[in-house]
Amino acid sequence: MADNFLVSYPPSISQHDLDVLKGLAVDWSLAHGLVIRPPPDLGLPNTSVINAPVSLFPSPFPKKCFEKALALQPLFNDLFHKLAEDHEFIMETLGEVAKVDEFIKNLYKIYVKVYTEGAAQPFSLGIHRSDYMLHVSGFSELEILQVEFNTIAASFSSLSALAGEMHRYLLKATNYFDSLSTIKSDSLPQNDACTSVAKAIAKAHELYGSLNSVVLMLVQPRERNAFDQRWIEYDLLQNHNIHLIHKTLSDVYNEGILDPKTKSLYINGKEIAVTYLRAGYGPGDYTTDKGYFFAIKCPSVAYQLVGAKKVQQVLANPGVLERYISNPSDILKIRSCFAGLYPLDNSPKGEAALELALENPDQFVMKPQREGGGSNIYSKDIPSTLSHLSIPERSSYILMDLIKPPPMRNFLLRQGEIYEGEMISELGIYGIFIGSSKKREGNMDLRLLIHPY
Repeated sequence: MADNFLVSYPPSISQHDLDVLKGLAVDWSLAHGLVIRPPPDLGLPNTSVINAPVSLFPSPFPKKCFEKALALQPLFNDLFHKLAEDHEFIMETLGEVAKVDEFIKNLYKIYVKVYTEGAAQPFSLGIHRSDYMLHVSGFSELEILQVEFNTIAASFSSLSALAGEMHRYLLKATNYFDSLSTIKSDSLPQNDACTSVAKAIAKAHELYGSLNSVVLMLVQPRERNAFDQRWIEYDLLQNHNIHLIHKTLSDVYNEGILDPKTKSLYINGKEIAVTYLRAGYGPGDYTTDKGYFFAIKCPSVAYQLVGAKKVQQVLANPGVLERYISNPSDILKIRSCFAGLYPLDNSPKGEAALELALENPDQFVMKPQREGGGSNIYSKDIPSTLSHLSIPERSSYILMDLIKPPPMRNFLLRQGEIYEGEMISELGIYGIFIGSSKKREGNMDLRLLIHPY
């Protein structure tokens, strides 16, 4: 049975050996930058760091499912680039959502303006992450189902690579005290996401064509995940001789100067070649609007819009993938990773989905048009939420079948302490696409992040 897959994990280990592993993992993390800033409630200064949350043992994942996720990534990269280039699709898919969702409305207005006036920069850079969970149903084999496709601020490329290195160190240093014979060095896949993200940004910088220009990383104020971002900066400087500066959106508004003729953006006298957004994925980020400039965006506003959950739902409709993919085998591969996805508007399908959600809320999750899962609505909260929404408001959500992962336990290292318990893990596959409507410069997968919750 598939749900017995992880029944013996993690292995039995003595408290003494667990304490040794904890000490080694904490010290390795602090020594190698596998860290985050502490939460405010710890009362520590902003110059302090703590270890990034990480599993003490590597999280097991079926090789067949892992390889499938890798093979899917270039297909998704290409698909989402085509979606971002399809003005008609964006209008018909998100036009109605923009009427009731303020955040999508603001992005949509920017998109329409850019499309109408013509984009200043033809190239765009996509740094994506497709997230999956293992799913088991009855006596079926384990399969992967897509949770979401992230087109903006796909984080943890650096820290996930370091987490893999930490597991290799613990294996080499202790062999995990011979507690698990199945963990071998060649069973821990390489993760080159951090260096590949830097290479992609460097390629975009090259396409911009100004040797002395710099990369702008847009960040949130008081960013706790700053070190995941810093590793990209260090790689760009060390391996590509490209400088990267960190600014908030407010900083850009206050310090940026736009050349009215060339549309080039300058900050403190430095020309911006690439704008890499690690902010801007929620309503609270957009306190100002600077306008439009020539730098290559990561992502462009079109890329950000096609990452909306409504697009995820529409792609599952019959005939939609066929508009963009000619190979029937590729269509089947993509469709095989879709969970059930339904509209919540007043269409016949939407009304049927509403009835299902009210009758069996434990089988579904409601998703708004936001990045990440923090705004999702689950289980018993679904009926009460639906009861307070008008039909137009309801249509800004989608309904998705709840993915049911097999039970898995592990030891989680958080703030220097060990916690054992049942966890839900997501596999994230990073991907890169650089191109314009006329030219494609690159399409690749960048390996993985396994994120325990």
